[in-house]
Amino acid sequence: MALPVRQQMTYWGVSMAALVLVLWKLGDVLLPFLVGGAIAYFLDPLADRLERAGASRAIATTTIALIATLGFVILGLAIVPTLVRQLSGLVATAPEIAARLQAFLTSTFPSLMEPGSVINETLAGVGAAIKARGAELAQTLLSSAMSVVNALIFIVVVPVVAFYMLLDWDNMVAKVNGLLPLDHAPTVRRIAGEIDRVLSGFVRGQISVCLILATFYAVALMAAGLNFGLLAGAIAGMLTFIPYVGALVGGVLAIGLALFQFWGDWLSIGVIAGIFALGQFLEGNVITPRLVGGSVGLHPLWLIFALSAFGTLFGFVGMLVAVPLAAMIGVLVRFAIEHYRDGRLYQGLEWQKAEAPTTLTDASETDARQSRAHGNEG
Repeated sequence: MALPVRQQMTYWGVSMAALVLVLWKLGDVLLPFLVGGAIAYFLDPLADRLERAGASRAIATTTIALIATLGFVILGLAIVPTLVRQLSGLVATAPEIAARLQAFLTSTFPSLMEPGSVINETLAGVGAAIKARGAELAQTLLSSAMSVVNALIFIVVVPVVAFYMLLDWDNMVAKVNGLLPLDHAPTVRRIAGEIDRVLSGFVRGQISVCLILATFYAVALMAAGLNFGLLAGAIAGMLTFIPYVGALVGGVLAIGLALFQFWGDWLSIGVIAGIFALGQFLEGNVITPRLVGGSVGLHPLWLIFALSAFGTLFGFVGMLVAVPLAAMIGVLVRFAIEHYRDGRLYQGLEWQKAEAPTTLTDASETDARQSRAHGNEG
């Protein structure tokens, strides 16, 4: 016999509260395991493909681990040092950029740049402030991300967790599936399948979009001769998962740097602007429709709200889990709305008419069932 609805709600509510409490209190400890689990989840389809091609699960997992290790080594040795060097160079160049902007505004809009004006004083302090605080800001960003856990533990634990979770992924899913409450197992499986579809369609797809656009912008901007092209391209690409923010921040940064570097060479400036225009066209018409699709049901405003809310509540860990949790909550909300529309609260008298016997035969059958039920109870 199923538990009463009120008791079920109590159990599920306590479980959810315990999960939130654990995430809040042990977020720093759970971070390597969350990242490792996410990596295993994203790589599981690749491991399944290798298995279908004839490889065992162990060989498939080992192959993926070797390829991923090689990729991270190349990333750490070739790309990350260049990004750090360009970030330091951009911070050092900021005062000169502010001075040139001030000179341009002074010659073009002399009435706005009179000594003592708000704009003049603001621009005069921008360069010095960025130079004084820029290095500190960059160091803070780097240290805040790595201070969540010890860097060495993080680097060691995440690959190990990802490897073993990927190796045993199918077994873990089967065990969880076997522990589902029998009364609710079909519903839970349906919701889990929908969540998996959304995560597969959006999160996996959006990460692919970010990597593709970051590579495109970085390579194209560097080929166009922009001094900080790798940094601007990486920022534009990796922020693409936040709707409109990646294109806006990356475009403004790249075009601003192009104006500073190529002032007077309007062809070069137009090439930089054209790169971002082409990137936005490819993202909206080719890359995102193919990799993400339009049926995952995640509104841009919902994503922005989720990033802000989870980041405020749980810090850096919250930012990492914001998009997957937003996808899950979206599925659960749609499921709740579906049941609400089928229920008595929404349909009112129409629901009662649908539940009531429509013919004399139906009514007789209903009375007979009730009589048999009372007889069995007696």
